[in-house]
Amino acid sequence: MVSPVSQVQRSPLAAQTAQLLLARIRDGEWPLGHRLPGETTLAAQLGVGRSTLREAIRELAGKGVLDSRQGAGVFVTATEAVEDWDTILRRTTITAVIEARIAIEAEAAALAATRRTPADLRAIRRTLTARGVTGQSIPEHVDADAAFHRAVVVAAHNDVLTQLFDAFLPRLRLAMIDMLKIHPVPDEADHAAHQELADSIADRDPVAAAAASRSHLASLKESYS
Repeated sequence: MVSPVSQVQRSPLAAQTAQLLLARIRDGEWPLGHRLPGETTLAAQLGVGRSTLREAIRELAGKGVLDSRQGAGVFVTATEAVEDWDTILRRTTITAVIEARIAIEAEAAALAATRRTPADLRAIRRTLTARGVTGQSIPEHVDADAAFHRAVVVAAHNDVLTQLFDAFLPRLRLAMIDMLKIHPVPDEADHAAHQELADSIADRDPVAAAAASRSHLASLKESYS
């Protein structure tokens, strides 16, 4: 028999039900790949209605914890809920963001060097020119720089890498604006590093492209140290 303390006591019931299910999964009651008890049994154990249970299962399915398979049941697919990018990036440091960018963009640069199309190369060169325009405000320069780096990532023709890069942009933009107000980057050296990356992609040299991307971002990381 389920003890009273293991049943949901207050509303909102669906959210609390989801938390209780997640706690029991974390405790190992239902391991990875295990099927949860039937809907009627589980609803009775938790002290909630079947509609509330279904809503809780949908919530955990949306977070990658459960998978509802028609005709088979509900299965455990993870022991922790996946947090959305906004939540993660709000509490992380800009150094951590740049480290993640190095991993993403160095690989993207190598892929771009082998996969880029003439249209990709035109976009890279166009955004490179735009980021080198003099007289830009700091926000304008940061936006132009982001457009160049995104053009490189897009040229990799990997949708996952592009989505990961886009997830970083809001957090990165604010941090870059703040940093450049305090510690401006030398224009010539910075632009030369971007030119080297563009040239490596144009030359279809994945090793040089990855190295150029990694070197530039490593220097950026040092600026925050």
